[in-house]
Amino acid sequence: MLAAFTDPRCDLHRAPFGYPERPERLARVLDGVEQAEIEIRRPGAHAGAVAVVDAVHGRAYVDRLARSAARGDGLIDSSDNPLGPGTLEAAWGAVEAVLHASDWVAEGPDRAAFAAVRPPGHHAERSMAMGFCYFNNVALAAAHLRSARGAQRLAIFDFDVHHGNGTQHLFEEDPGLLYASIHQYPFYPGTGAASERGIGAGEGTTLNVPLAAGCGDERYREAVEEVALRAIRGFTPDILLVSVGFDAWRADPLGGMRVSRHGFEGWGRAIGKLAREVCEGRLVSVLEGGYDLTALGELTAAYLSGLADGLG
Repeated sequence: MLAAFTDPRCDLHRAPFGYPERPERLARVLDGVEQAEIEIRRPGAHAGAVAVVDAVHGRAYVDRLARSAARGDGLIDSSDNPLGPGTLEAAWGAVEAVLHASDWVAEGPDRAAFAAVRPPGHHAERSMAMGFCYFNNVALAAAHLRSARGAQRLAIFDFDVHHGNGTQHLFEEDPGLLYASIHQYPFYPGTGAASERGIGAGEGTTLNVPLAAGCGDERYREAVEEVALRAIRGFTPDILLVSVGFDAWRADPLGGMRVSRHGFEGWGRAIGKLAREVCEGRLVSVLEGGYDLTALGELTAAYLSGLADGLG
């Protein structure tokens, strides 16, 4: 069973005119969810959200965000992160939708969820906002699945065109979580070299597959199926999490790759098959980037259709 989770508060984050991470992105993604005939759930607040955000990001960072929002400072940490009147409410809405999706997946086998949320999260460090991200949604899902749902081994597969520096850094010393990323390199945010493999007890549980600009479906297929998913299969996670970025699309204004609609559909199918093989279909996909408004609906529908097919 495949279901989508979102929250209407995610629309409240409004950035200056021309800013690429804007509410219309989510509207197009939800159009794609409907095209794929996936049920959309809007469960609202989550009782565990404050505790897990405090555990991952720290109360000092959360309070700093709140103070800056109350003062109307306009920015937090970088020019990529405008802080408007609705930004924090949107960020909390994203977190809570992701936590609801994670809970639902953890309740039994053959459950896969797609969290259609914004702002995105994978660039957010423990105590710093970066790259349009305020709270690290996929990292929060992983932390919650461990603390509240008893998951022992988790894997995060990130195929956004930009490396998920925040997610890597939060887990790079953790031997119980495999972080695998395929991304354009060298590129923003400057991390994600193949030599970054984890630290201390976590050495070997970070897998970066950097690709040069201009790669298309076949090169990505090799990297996804023969490198990243093979490593995840060997790690045998209890639940698979996926940071879904549609910015490797050939016409994305912030990427430099040449992936087609069929490429995203194929990744979805391969990811679904893997989840069915190694973790009884337990899968949480979380929206990250993707900025071509004319294509986002079609790409979302393609990924979800492939995912449903792979899950069986």
